[in-house]
Amino acid sequence: MADGTKILVESVETQGSVALPAGRKGRWLRSLTRDKKALTSAVVLLGLTIAAIFAPYLSPYDPNAQNFQMLQAPSAQHLLGTDSLGRDLFSRILYGARVSLIVGISTVAIALIVGVLLGLLAGYYGGWLDMLIMRYIDLQWAFPNFIIAVYLVAIFGTGLVNVIVAVSLAFFDDFARLTRSVVLSIREEDYISAAQAIGTPDRRILWKHILPNAVAPIIVQATVSVSYAILAEAGLSFLGLGVKASTPSWGSILSDARSFIYSAWWLGVFPGLAIMVTVLSINFLGDGLRDILDVREYQEEN
Repeated sequence: MADGTKILVESVETQGSVALPAGRKGRWLRSLTRDKKALTSAVVLLGLTIAAIFAPYLSPYDPNAQNFQMLQAPSAQHLLGTDSLGRDLFSRILYGARVSLIVGISTVAIALIVGVLLGLLAGYYGGWLDMLIMRYIDLQWAFPNFIIAVYLVAIFGTGLVNVIVAVSLAFFDDFARLTRSVVLSIREEDYISAAQAIGTPDRRILWKHILPNAVAPIIVQATVSVSYAILAEAGLSFLGLGVKASTPSWGSILSDARSFIYSAWWLGVFPGLAIMVTVLSINFLGDGLRDILDVREYQEEN
């Protein structure tokens, strides 16, 4: 019996626990190609990322340069018009994409690391550790994420780094709950019991067998959370609690547009469209990834 158990575990380890069937990668590519919304969203996000990276070379003006052409409507000289200080709106939106992407990716990366680690520990070990972690998560879930972010920014102060820390701490509970629920299911599998039976260290079981098998829903959650983080940063900047006033941000541009909503429509429309298109693209891509990474769909095909 021990030999059979050992063979089972060695077989699982040889396959890496998540060894993909030969046709899985091809199925993913075909699924992405068939999903027009996800494919279009991926192209839009790729273009936005490239534009944000090369903003200094693509923007026609310094985003903070002021001139006497204040509240100028969109024209050949200023594609999206100018604001109340004569600053080029297209350049400011282009630089604002940098802030949104940096905050979105950084906060989700931090929240993912912290949340997944807590979820792994709570789901695998259970007992008092699970109760301690999950009671805190339940407490945090009692408050909206944005309210928590506002509270943390009020403590840490404004600025890009503080916004990233505040939003990531407000969002990690989603990853912790998701990871714990997946781990609770995976730890009941036969190969986990076999690994435990032959004395495989818990650390190896967690990182070699459990985490790789839980990665699909985590990836989907991470993708969707980027859009939430972008909206949170825009909301904080709109309230004056985000990045510094000298840093172009979609939220701060919208905040400045409030006083000119009737006389200068372009000040609110274009940054609002930038936020809408970015968030919708991320959500559509997340939906596509959810379908592509659905293991049950692959099993039904075979």
